[in-house]
Amino acid sequence: MRQYAHDHVAHLLVVAFLGAYPLVYSVLTAIGAGGVFEAFLPKIETMTAVFYFGLFAMSFDFISGYTGYLSFGHAVFYGAGGYFVILVANGKVPLLPPETPFMVSVLLAGVLAALVALAIGSVSFRLSGVYFAMITLGFAQVAYVFMRDWEFLGSNPRDGVAVSNELHPNAFEIGIPGVDALNLAVGPLRGDAVEWLFLDLGATEVSYYMIGLVVLVCYLAMQRMVHSPFGRVLVAIRENEERARAVGYDTYRYKMAAFAVSGFFAGVAGGLFAAFRRSVSPDNSLYFLVTGDALLASIIGGFGTLAGPLYGRLFDRGVREFLSKTGGGGGLLPLLREYVPPSVLDTGIVNGMTVGQSIETFLNGHASLYLGIVFVVFVLYVPGGLLGSLRDRLGGPVAKRLPAYLRNLRK
Repeated sequence: MRQYAHDHVAHLLVVAFLGAYPLVYSVLTAIGAGGVFEAFLPKIETMTAVFYFGLFAMSFDFISGYTGYLSFGHAVFYGAGGYFVILVANGKVPLLPPETPFMVSVLLAGVLAALVALAIGSVSFRLSGVYFAMITLGFAQVAYVFMRDWEFLGSNPRDGVAVSNELHPNAFEIGIPGVDALNLAVGPLRGDAVEWLFLDLGATEVSYYMIGLVVLVCYLAMQRMVHSPFGRVLVAIRENEERARAVGYDTYRYKMAAFAVSGFFAGVAGGLFAAFRRSVSPDNSLYFLVTGDALLASIIGGFGTLAGPLYGRLFDRGVREFLSKTGGGGGLLPLLREYVPPSVLDTGIVNGMTVGQSIETFLNGHASLYLGIVFVVFVLYVPGGLLGSLRDRLGGPVAKRLPAYLRNLRK
């Protein structure tokens, strides 16, 4: 146990920090300079969204970062998981009543997504390079159009489908099915609150911890596979598929297995998303830009690092929240209004435009523009991403190299 903790000190530190984040956030935003911390720190709801989408981005990296095959249609698995969970809750899936425990439905959602991945992969993996990327994108667009026009979902499937309050009035619960004491409901409006000893967690904090727990288990499972002989074959395929095939590996089967695993965890991520939101639509689950967001997170965090896409997504959402037009949950504009004197904000610059107006025009509310610039910078100058560059600096995986690096600094 001590050796495991020593080899995974970085993981333990990250988990400890994320576990303490709600408390740290509440304390820092409550003190005198709380406005500053509120502006820079992501909200708890934002962190929860980072968790479930980060899992989707990690599943994307599992196939694209470790085999080199870019799955531009990965959103189809995310959407399949989300739609499956909602349809089960609405009683539209045969043999699965609306009362089916969420943990059962989300696992089945992952299995469904894995089966869809096998069906798509059986065709797509006959191609490689840009042709593979394009054919997976084509499959996703077919699924997008189909779900957008499928009348079985409701009278207006373009707007998506929500959980029926009549058939499923309660929030989705995460825990051990059949053991009420070990289940907690998630969701910002209907989730459970916890009061025990010194803990006083609201529905938002409970959702943060329960969804984070599922994401942590999924990450550890993927990490174990990445560091197994199976994962080493995937890396061999990425580096030189012809050589891997020449030494006797059936690369087609390995790629199919990796695609199924990737689809499974993408489906779980979609199920978490649907459970937290109690709704899903083609635009927020199946559209090709959903995969684009996962690609952005992977490039910023680091391809082939598994955990990197989670950090990349956190960077993405943090910047978007900070530069939001309304400054919801903090942000740049409320911060400037509070700490910059009005005389400065009202100072004219050119053609009657004031400092405050120039900030609103050129900076605040343009997060997508600046994230696009960041994306280009990372592609050109930081191709390894945040975590990948740190790995290069340390000379290997962060979890294993960090203890030795810290010891060298103390000498």
